[in-house]
Amino acid sequence: MKQPELGRKISELRKAKGLTQEELVEKCNIGVRTIQRIETGEVTPRSYTIKAILAALECDLQSIYVEEDKIRSDKLTKGLKRLFLINVETSESSAHIIKQLNMAWVIGLICFVLSFFEFIGDYYHLREDRFVFTIAFYLFIKVAVLVTSIFFQRGFVLIGSLFKNYLLKIVSIMFIACTILITVYDLATLSDESISSGFVMGGFAFTFGSLYIVFGVALMRMNYLTGTVANYAGVFSIITGCCYLTLIGSILAFILLVPLELLQIIMLFKVSEILKTKQRESCDAFPPLPIS
Repeated sequence: MKQPELGRKISELRKAKGLTQEELVEKCNIGVRTIQRIETGEVTPRSYTIKAILAALECDLQSIYVEEDKIRSDKLTKGLKRLFLINVETSESSAHIIKQLNMAWVIGLICFVLSFFEFIGDYYHLREDRFVFTIAFYLFIKVAVLVTSIFFQRGFVLIGSLFKNYLLKIVSIMFIACTILITVYDLATLSDESISSGFVMGGFAFTFGSLYIVFGVALMRMNYLTGTVANYAGVFSIITGCCYLTLIGSILAFILLVPLELLQIIMLFKVSEILKTKQRESCDAFPPLPIS
């Protein structure tokens, strides 16, 4: 642990023991001025000084490092949850929630356009073993599609959290995780020719086929809120998943993704508009909405 965190921790431990700086000095035989400078973060003490202070406070250095690692881990977990909208409280400002949904469907449109370029690049790379674009542009498209698809899918994580559709929330998180893993693996085939691209395609088909089927069921559960759009999106998602699982229907699956993604964008837009209407009616207090 570095300064000033170390100094603050020693100060917290001392106060927890009910000791003054003078009383701590008597226990560890270190000058009071040194204790003061350590606690304020002015100096970094040597290891034996730290051990002497902690021994006087009946604490060991290892426990501090364990606690520090736990704090870092908690901050990372909290940051990831906030980034992917895993935990959303209905007490949050409806303006913030609407902003996140608007961001999701707008980025979804960008992802929709980029996906055409990705499909063309993948087709020539995997089927004809050549690049129709430059490698640099192909890599840019891959990364751009990955980033935009993550932010697009965040919208469904948010909807799942808001309306207690936990199946939608979980499968959307799995979509994000699998998209990252498969994209990384796919990009690895560019730098290492020994990695089989066929394995990537097989893994893609099985993983996303299963996810699209479950995702379709989850979308259909939102029909009470978005009407027939949710039903159509659900049906297209289930059929798309079945096509991926059959392998021979992968081309049809790519075609079905066009209306499916458009329906998903419409769903996010409709939910955003519903919340805007409710916001105007309730003066920014997030309203109770019908839960299926």
